[in-house]
Amino acid sequence: PPAPKPILPIVWVLGGPGVGKGAQCHKIAAKYGFTHLSTGDLLRAEVKTGSDLGKSIAGYIKRGDLVPNDAVLHVLKEAIDENKAHAKGFLIDGYPREKYQGKAFEKTISPANTILYFDASLDTLRKRILHRAATATERRLDDTEEAIQIRFKNFMENNDRVLNQYPDKFNKINAERTIDEVFKDVVGILDPILSLQRA
Repeated sequence: PPAPKPILPIVWVLGGPGVGKGAQCHKIAAKYGFTHLSTGDLLRAEVKTGSDLGKSIAGYIKRGDLVPNDAVLHVLKEAIDENKAHAKGFLIDGYPREKYQGKAFEKTISPANTILYFDASLDTLRKRILHRAATATERRLDDTEEAIQIRFKNFMENNDRVLNQYPDKFNKINAERTIDEVFKDVVGILDPILSLQRA
């Protein structure tokens, strides 16, 4: 079957655990009216429902392992369908994480317009995650030292394989700077893409 037609602008937001994807997504959502879909949040919400799917997802998250793609695509597609009537675009935060996932997303949901990749050293990522864990009101299942190590390993093994497939969509942004400095680069990337789409 032919790939689905683009529904609305779709931006994949990628980067290592703790790089600050969520903070940038909040700013993008505020400026452009995009709907922010964090795969991690969607999966954790599914766990809270206590469904069979949620129970199976919980085991993967606790270990820091990647959740099977069928489950991730299921929760993503549901969230997109629920929001597409009023959304101006979608920020898909933390997906794709493995080489074949991007193709699966584009085949079943919609092509992505662009990829924002936030880049920071592993040392910076570790510090930010530990800071988040220390200041969070609700502890995440995967902010333990063991789970962090596994998440880093998964990220390092898969990241380049994902990005290498999309040389024409891929924008690397230095995330070692302040949130506002990083966001300036984001606006410089998104403005031309969105003005083309409106034309």
